[in-house]
Amino acid sequence: MADLTGTRRGTPMTPAQAREILTSVGWLSRQPPAFQDAVMERANLVRLSKGDVLFRPGDPPGGIYGLVTGSLMVMMSPTQETPRLMHVSNPGAWLGEGGFLGRAKRRLMLQAAGECWLMHLPLEAMEQMAQRDPLPVTRCFVGILMENLDVLMHALHELQSLSEERRIASALLRVTEMQPEQVNISQADLGVMTGTSRKTVNAALGRFAEKGWLRVGYRVIEVVERDELQQFVESDI
Repeated sequence: MADLTGTRRGTPMTPAQAREILTSVGWLSRQPPAFQDAVMERANLVRLSKGDVLFRPGDPPGGIYGLVTGSLMVMMSPTQETPRLMHVSNPGAWLGEGGFLGRAKRRLMLQAAGECWLMHLPLEAMEQMAQRDPLPVTRCFVGILMENLDVLMHALHELQSLSEERRIASALLRVTEMQPEQVNISQADLGVMTGTSRKTVNAALGRFAEKGWLRVGYRVIEVVERDELQQFVESDI
């Protein structure tokens, strides 16, 4: 389970540090300062250890989570099917907006790829903010949905229109878009995301590494030449 105290194990995180990160990258960084203040005043720190599940499909509606450090594995599936990895979110990402916008049960599974720190804005706090200024506040929260839809459309485009190597390259660009450094992901997981085999992923990463576009470690991939990787993806379009 998540550690809500912000003090157990690992390097402590403070609300001030979390604010600095979340107001510099991602959805919250693009919102009005007064709205940023309202979110951060009402949010609380959450810590996840590797493998912790934040929520699963069918869980009750709840608030939103902003990823401060670490990586979250985003898994989805049709009803009654086993969730499969679709995306890996990095710092600046916000998830869980469906509970506020549709009062719906959770439709995704979010699992920590390693230690994560998040800011959690409870559903009740979101509703209180909306009661005070309904249209502007709701429009701000809808922005999370639009950004997450962009991620989903990107992922679907990869699967439908690109060769295997370019799907792998495009997926790496997608998962490192907000924080273009390194992502905690295994080659097997990358294969699931791109509909390719682990052997194909291994060969593609090897070629990309030889060209100097990325570095590969144990469950870690670091993109170092985004422009070159992007040109490779676009060369097949």
